[in-house]
Amino acid sequence: MLRRYRSLPIRTRLSLLVAAAVAFAVAAVSVTCWFIVQGKLYDQVDADLKKMRQPQRYDQVVELLSSCPQTPSTDQTYRAGTNDLGTRNTYIQLVKENGKFCVSATSAGVVKVTGADKDVIKNVTVTGDGIIRNGTDSDGNALRVLTMPLLVSQGMNSPPQIYPGAAVSIAVSLKGTQSTLNDLALILLLVSGIGVLAAGAAGLAVARAGLRPVDKLTEAVEHVARTEDLSVRIPVESDAEDEVARLSRSFNSMTSSLANSRELQQQLIADAGHELRTPLTSLRTNIELLTRSEETGRPIPEADRKALLASVKAQMTELAALIGDLQELSRSEGQRGERVQVVALEDTVEAALRRARLRGPELTINASLEPWYTRAEPAALERAVVNILDNAVKFSPEAGTVEVRLADGVLTVRDHGPGIPAEELPHVFDRFWRSPSARALPGSGLGLSIVARTVEQAGGEVTLARAEGGGTIATVRLPGAPTPPPENVTG
Repeated sequence: MLRRYRSLPIRTRLSLLVAAAVAFAVAAVSVTCWFIVQGKLYDQVDADLKKMRQPQRYDQVVELLSSCPQTPSTDQTYRAGTNDLGTRNTYIQLVKENGKFCVSATSAGVVKVTGADKDVIKNVTVTGDGIIRNGTDSDGNALRVLTMPLLVSQGMNSPPQIYPGAAVSIAVSLKGTQSTLNDLALILLLVSGIGVLAAGAAGLAVARAGLRPVDKLTEAVEHVARTEDLSVRIPVESDAEDEVARLSRSFNSMTSSLANSRELQQQLIADAGHELRTPLTSLRTNIELLTRSEETGRPIPEADRKALLASVKAQMTELAALIGDLQELSRSEGQRGERVQVVALEDTVEAALRRARLRGPELTINASLEPWYTRAEPAALERAVVNILDNAVKFSPEAGTVEVRLADGVLTVRDHGPGIPAEELPHVFDRFWRSPSARALPGSGLGLSIVARTVEQAGGEVTLARAEGGGTIATVRLPGAPTPPPENVTG
């Protein structure tokens, strides 16, 4: 049953839940109402019974009780002076301690005597007000019975006294009361049924209205899965703050991020293809020349052959660097996050300086490094610093000077080259972007992009600016402290 319920559409389940909740509430209210009305009606009947209690003449009671047979008939009656309690709608009879009873001539019938009636006689001093119970007459009709001690009066001026050994039972039919309760139960049942049906319909309407945004979201997801169109957006009311609105905003944000990611991926592929085309074309041309020389038996001059081989080696080196840069850019955030640790930045800069001095032996590189510890991926951070120093070496004039300084978590690298034009500064960290004046130099245009990404992932920032007096100054700011935290440090 539960499995079948779970297989139903969510709007149907919501409608059933609403209908069930309303049915439970209506049932509880209806049953409570029925019992309250029953109690009120019975209280009214009981009040009417108590009003009928009247004292009887002593001599008539004695005479009647002395002649009361074991099985009375309608001829065995008693008279209670001028205040006879019996009417055509009222039952009245006297009950003796042994269970015998005598019926009033005007009684509507005979009330069946129970042990509770005899207990009233036995405990007369305790139960002076008698008992009220449900009973039946000789024909099986439902009655409300009041059995109480018998009050007798011996004269006009004497107060009523309780007659020992006897009690009086007064009863009225419950036919009208039960008919009223049955009618009330039928009305409550009809009203409850209508209420449950209306609640189910209202629940279905509310579920449809509330789940309409979910339907739109489902249609949008199915459309994206079918067409891979990430431009789909779900309209959201600007002031809506409910769960569905948040879900719609999250979906729109997700599709927007996916669209941007796809666009960047396509741009990366296009740029990488463009950058790969040049070295591959050069490699192909050089290799074809060497192959043709071997096939035709026409040797290439030694100087030209060495130049071709040097060009092939340079292009292979450039391809290897480009592929390495692409691999670095393609690594996911999770892969980088697993390798993050505390790094001694001055040791990282020292390692990068050793590599930079090998690439620019004719340059003078002055370094002033102070201790600084930061959290980053060691290999990625060293690659970023190497890329900054490579740029400084690449654009420095012969026998020039490169100044490197690390203080308070700020690394500055300044060269004395031509500098970067002001209009090109906004593009220096773009992928595959290269200054027109530097396109003849080796490089893939990904170095500074990798620097920016690595520094941002470490929580820092990097900037490039024109230096006073010429040249370029690169500034890297990384969070951290001058002393290592109590954990392993990698330099």
